[in-house]
Amino acid sequence: MAAYFYDNKDYDQAAQLYEKLYQQGNNRYYYQRLLSTYLELERYRDASHLVEQRQKKFPKDLYLYVDEGTIALKQQKEKKARKSFDQAISLITSNQQPIPDLAQAFLNIGRTDYAVQTYRTARAKTKNNALYFNELISVYQRMGDYEAMTQEYFDLLDHQPGMMSSIQISMQRSLQEAPDKRLSDGVRKALITRVQDHPENDRYLEMMIWFSLQENDFRFALEQAKAVDARFPEKNGEPVIRVARIAQSNDALEVASDGYKYIQKKGKEAPYYFDSRVGELEVEFARVNQTHNIPAKELTALKNKYLAAFEELGKNIRTIALMRHYANLVAYHGGDIQEAVSMLDDVLELPRLNAQQRDEVKLELADLLLFAGETWDASLLYMQVEKANKDDILGAQAKFKNAKLSYYNHEFEWAKSQLNVLRASTSKLIANDAMELSLLISDNMEDDSTYGMLELFANADLLLYRNMLDSAWAAYDAISHAALSHPLFDEVLLRKAQIRIKQARYEDADSLLQRLVDFYPEDLTADDALIMRGEINEKHLNNPEQARQCYEKILLDYPGSLYTDHARKRYNALKK
Repeated sequence: MAAYFYDNKDYDQAAQLYEKLYQQGNNRYYYQRLLSTYLELERYRDASHLVEQRQKKFPKDLYLYVDEGTIALKQQKEKKARKSFDQAISLITSNQQPIPDLAQAFLNIGRTDYAVQTYRTARAKTKNNALYFNELISVYQRMGDYEAMTQEYFDLLDHQPGMMSSIQISMQRSLQEAPDKRLSDGVRKALITRVQDHPENDRYLEMMIWFSLQENDFRFALEQAKAVDARFPEKNGEPVIRVARIAQSNDALEVASDGYKYIQKKGKEAPYYFDSRVGELEVEFARVNQTHNIPAKELTALKNKYLAAFEELGKNIRTIALMRHYANLVAYHGGDIQEAVSMLDDVLELPRLNAQQRDEVKLELADLLLFAGETWDASLLYMQVEKANKDDILGAQAKFKNAKLSYYNHEFEWAKSQLNVLRASTSKLIANDAMELSLLISDNMEDDSTYGMLELFANADLLLYRNMLDSAWAAYDAISHAALSHPLFDEVLLRKAQIRIKQARYEDADSLLQRLVDFYPEDLTADDALIMRGEINEKHLNNPEQARQCYEKILLDYPGSLYTDHARKRYNALKK
């Protein structure tokens, strides 16, 4: 009944009942409720008497001085309140038992400054600076004193070096949840101070590297990694190779390349020399795939780099990635299908090649055969891979590629039946691609069950796949001119944009994608167009604001899109 009256703000009735309950046994909960009702009723004399009586019974309960100060605050007596708070602090001893309740009492009334004093005084009295790290970190975060919060993290690291990973996870969570840059600025200041004051401590340098990576400042992270390597040569360049790999995975290719070259200068006997040689070529390959087209002179130079690497490192299990990249390079950028097929055949002949690697290479070989127009041989390889991997993603990929080959061959009904099976794939990407192609086929069947326009579109798609860009453009143009309107027109705009991207004509591609979004906002290709526009404006047109708007539109207008997670990540990155 007391709780009922209290919750309904009938404090007179609540007070009467809590007085009776408290008299029965000095229960702390009833004490706190009774004190609260007295304060609500402004019965400050009764409240003070209640606190005084409890202090006589429990003199070691320091939180009662906070209650005493709270009564003073309610009466606008700030000076008197501070006196009570200070008295509580002065009574702290080496006994840790009253500390949690005292600190929480201060936090309950919003006096975070006194909560900090509580923990710090307890540390001093117990002569144990390893106490209350987590509690102080929480209070400093609540106060917004991020530099002090970070200092506590580093003090904890000093006392328990093995907790570095846990500290990084906790700080990462805080950085992600921070509403502004004050936390990251505080972390940076604290780190710089620690590194300058303790240059011999590699843990602080490692934390500086970690923090720079969290901020996507890959260049600074690499410089710090080099500093660690210079001061601690026994690490053999491990921090540098680690930063280079992370930079590479985040498309910071220049930074990654610099890191790999730094390692190579250590000589062939260095532990990470092999990794750096492979990494540098992977970066070069990624650059080519980003630009889509490469001048013949640069292509020749890059091919020679690969051949030199094979001469030095050999063709073996450790260089499989390089061999596969080389085949892709000479086929899709150099047009030399035979050399590419020969390289993949070399991979298949390697000893100790596991089943998955073998089937992955077969899939790439089938793609090359399709690129060369050898559709029958390509289909046979796709079927082999599918049969060997019935219950995993690789098998689903092979099935999808074979269904797409049937689409290119105008076997639309068969392709559609296979695609409908794949719509239930465990791979979200494959299921989405299968759904889009299946809908493309079913939505564009003519009224008389023929596929006239779709056949033209499939022909154009095959030309695009085979990188015959001018012919593909003409074929898509023919579809646009064949009728005043057609369900394929949004797809035509998307494919034309893809051609312009391959030709590095990014402004033209952006314009085509904008038309698609404006005229066909309800079609399946709209979110594809938006994600492509976002990436074009971010990476090639130097227009981050337009990119951010595209990512935001995906989040707001197409929440079920496959690109939602990526759009959110890029939107948040551009917003900072």
